[in-house]
Amino acid sequence: VQLQASGGGSVQTGDSLRLSCKDSRRTFSNNAVGWFRQAPEKEREIVAAISWNGGSTYYTDSVKGRFTISRDASKNTVYLQMNSLKSEDTAVYYCAANIRPYHGSSGGYKYWGQGTLVTVSS
Repeated sequence: VQLQASGGGSVQTGDSLRLSCKDSRRTFSNNAVGWFRQAPEKEREIVAAISWNGGSTYYTDSVKGRFTISRDASKNTVYLQMNSLKSEDTAVYYCAANIRPYHGSSGGYKYWGQGTLVTVSS
């Protein structure tokens, strides 16, 4: 699994961005995929996750109703649509593939892409 995250940028409060996580080796079709973020001087946190077939999703409370995770198997890509962005969403966003097909509390995110920076200013 080799992941490439893209789509970050600088936007204003209330704007939208869509992040993409592409598996260039086309091998994460059986894996859950998660989006994580790390803000300056804060610990990394999971933002959203999607099961191998897209049938199950997870969102952290702070992004529920604003972010949507999805995956397109034909493009080997997982997306994170971020709407109504807030300054507190500013962070480096990472995607990661789990060794399991479903996201769970026990971790398992083994394959990581490089980060993409999202900056939200008022």
